[in-house]
Amino acid sequence: MADEEGGKEGEKKIVHVYPLVKHTDMNEEMRIEAIELSITACEKYSSNYEHAAKIIKENMDKKFGIYWHVVVGEGFGFEVSYETENILYLFFAGNLAIVLWKCS
Repeated sequence: MADEEGGKEGEKKIVHVYPLVKHTDMNEEMRIEAIELSITACEKYSSNYEHAAKIIKENMDKKFGIYWHVVVGEGFGFEVSYETENILYLFFAGNLAIVLWKCS
C-alpha cells in the first residue's frame, strides 16, 4: 500500500513556468522587453487575462509606438496581419498563450 502511494507522489504533472516562444520576428531588444513585460503582467493579473492584456498593450504602445494588439488566454486560434518584425507568440505557465502584434 505504501508503494502505491509513493508511486502516485512520483507522478507529478510538469508545468513549465519559463516562456516558450512559438513564433517571433522581433529584434532581440524588443523581444526580450516584450517577453519580460508579458510575464510580469500575467503573473500580476493571473486571474484577469483582460487586464493583463491591457497592461501589456499600454506598455508596448509607450515603448514601441502605438497600434499594438494583445491577446492573452487559453485555447484560441488566431490569424492576423501585422507589420514585419512586430509579432510575438509565446506560452507561459503551461497553456497560457500570449500574442502581441503591431498593425497600423
